[in-house]
Amino acid sequence: MDYEKIVEENINFVYRAAVCYCKNTRDAEDIVQNTFLKLLQSGQEFQDKEHIRKWLVRVAVNECKNMWKSYWNRNVISLETLEYEKEAVRTDEQKELLQAVMGLPPKYRIVIHLYYYEGYHVKEIADMLHLSESNVQIRLMRARKKLKEYLKEE
Repeated sequence: MDYEKIVEENINFVYRAAVCYCKNTRDAEDIVQNTFLKLLQSGQEFQDKEHIRKWLVRVAVNECKNMWKSYWNRNVISLETLEYEKEAVRTDEQKELLQAVMGLPPKYRIVIHLYYYEGYHVKEIADMLHLSESNVQIRLMRARKKLKEYLKEE
């Protein structure tokens, strides 16, 4: 496939996954850029469009993890507030739910995002994140429990 076509079809998907993991639009933009740069440099052959999407989300998640490991991110507190798709959130309930999801630890936040917002199945998420299916199911269960507790407190 053509590189430009792959970028055009997947840039929003990768951006949403990166924002979900980073909770920061500026870092997410860097992650997207690095992800597509790695795609350009990889020269990897893909079976189909779904294989490309899985590869891109895997690289984006790894880039997010690498970013969080850096000295800068471990020692600097960001003053930027979350601007995660403000236009898409219309009701107070949606804002509250999004705030609760973004308050989850990254390992729970990414599985919730991929499952509910992107519509992937447990097996697909497991493949993307290199986890077992049972681990994905456990993370989803724990994330739902945390969301339920958070929303009850509100």
